[in-house]
Amino acid sequence: MNGKCLWHLETEIRVSAGSSENTGLPGHHAPALQVADVDGDRCVEVLYLDENSTVHILDGATGRNKRAVHVPHPEGSERWEHLVVANLRGKGDRDLVLQTTNARGYRMGRYVSAYAIEMLANTPLWQTDRYVGCAHNGLRVADLDGDGRDEILGSTIITPAGQVKEVFTHHGHLDSIFVNDVQPNMPGLEVVALEEGGGNHVYCFSHDRLLWTTHHRNQEPQNAAVGEFDLHRPGLEIWCRSRYDTHQKPFTFDSEGLLISDYEMDQVAPPDWTPKGVEVIAPIHWTGEPVQLAAAKARHESGDVCLFEPVSGRFVLRIKEKADRLYVADVTGDWREEVIVVSGDSIRVYENPAKNPRPKALRLWSVPHYRRSKMTWNYYSP
Repeated sequence: MNGKCLWHLETEIRVSAGSSENTGLPGHHAPALQVADVDGDRCVEVLYLDENSTVHILDGATGRNKRAVHVPHPEGSERWEHLVVANLRGKGDRDLVLQTTNARGYRMGRYVSAYAIEMLANTPLWQTDRYVGCAHNGLRVADLDGDGRDEILGSTIITPAGQVKEVFTHHGHLDSIFVNDVQPNMPGLEVVALEEGGGNHVYCFSHDRLLWTTHHRNQEPQNAAVGEFDLHRPGLEIWCRSRYDTHQKPFTFDSEGLLISDYEMDQVAPPDWTPKGVEVIAPIHWTGEPVQLAAAKARHESGDVCLFEPVSGRFVLRIKEKADRLYVADVTGDWREEVIVVSGDSIRVYENPAKNPRPKALRLWSVPHYRRSKMTWNYYSP
């Protein structure tokens, strides 16, 4: 990894020119493309949508256009706006899920269609206009029940075969959504979703039922990080940032939805940290130990990056930066995760220089739901 440009392409890729509820998907910070081996040649392809609902499939090594297929969009929408590679038929990364919003009014991505990638020009595997997901960002997928096929995540779960199941109802809308093994004693994975309005609840659910719902003084949770933040408690913890424009008041729940901490960000951040708090928060395997930290950047500015302990709020590391975007992923190959900063036209990667205490641990990319989450990253749901 030396920063050398392999290829460059100028094209009309579909991105959001503003909030998705006003201009359509894929939403703030969303990748607008997918990278996967979709044809079985053991080499990755790059897939993206243009502004004319055409799916482009490029050779990942050279940028050569291997296929371009126009896919008709649903009546009532402007175009296809978001695409996600998925495994719906049990054949690996061979399926493509397309999503778009209603053209008029408050735009929600309720139109979803699934295609076999080798037959994009043909009839979809299934389609629906009844999907309910997040208001501000595109759909996410993961294999929730362990059958080797992906579900589409939201307050409605869409099965691999296209069956729409309403797991729970909510008021207002969902701000963000995450998937992980929150309760390891239960089979499969769990989904965590955050509500804005209607009580500002946090929901935890499986592929077929709501496990619990909670709130903390009805404060809007808005952003979250789900991870192993406290080794003394079973399962994973859910840290919520709160929605205050300044002087944020984060709070944390355990895997059963019980409140275990709350504090004022002003009391734990460095004295000169912005009073607007943090944004783009993601759990990070930084130390190589089982417990995770959270990574974030200064909110609403090109600013510094920090690593902190979610339960206590203690800042562990501050990186002087002018970060416009922040990503967390294992890119150096020792299974721990690095901090990736986009600042203007520069990309900088920060790694932990300390010795890795578990060098033989499997890379996180080998975990299917980790890979799926990184493929559908966005501002509200890192």
